[in-house]
Amino acid sequence: MTLIEHTVTFGTFSLDGGTWDVDNNVWLVADAAECLLIDAPHDAVPIRELIGARTLRAIVCTHAHDDHITAARELAEEFGAPVLLHPADEVLWRQVYPDFDYTPLTDGDELTVAGVTVTVLHTPGHSPGAVCLYAPELSTAFTGDTLFAGGPGATGRSYSDFGTIIDSIRDRLLALPPETTVRTGHGDSTTIGTEAPQLADWIARGH
Repeated sequence: MTLIEHTVTFGTFSLDGGTWDVDNNVWLVADAAECLLIDAPHDAVPIRELIGARTLRAIVCTHAHDDHITAARELAEEFGAPVLLHPADEVLWRQVYPDFDYTPLTDGDELTVAGVTVTVLHTPGHSPGAVCLYAPELSTAFTGDTLFAGGPGATGRSYSDFGTIIDSIRDRLLALPPETTVRTGHGDSTTIGTEAPQLADWIARGH
């Protein structure tokens, strides 16, 4: 049976000369034998415990802000798994890993793990290479920092753009079935149906 498993890690996010305390969601798509890790934030220890003895097929980074990738190299080397990232986030990745390479992700890529297929949706805006992962068989979208309960991800820092994230949410995410669960990079989960009616309000407020 395919499961979605979850833990939370704690640390900081740094960009543009500022540093903030943050907690991050860590997601697994898994069965008893193998798993796909979505984001590798802060601390490898609880993520390692979540994975356990299963085969880690890949680490997918929803984007390359440091709070989503700081445990990626350690876990990749320990488990022998590739790190997957959209190359539009190269500049952010190199701020953390100047000499460690990732495997490029492309919009429409399909990743198969634990008997289900997860499709990569390129959803720029929060960062140029931000992606979401849609698992229709699990009625779930893993949205990283693109869509949260109550609105889009932040776009007030370098390499982000509000108009772009609105286009990504409208065109890629709100087109998904309304019952789709939205599992976010921070905070509580929601659904596409809950968030879709708020789009005009987000545009009007500008964030």
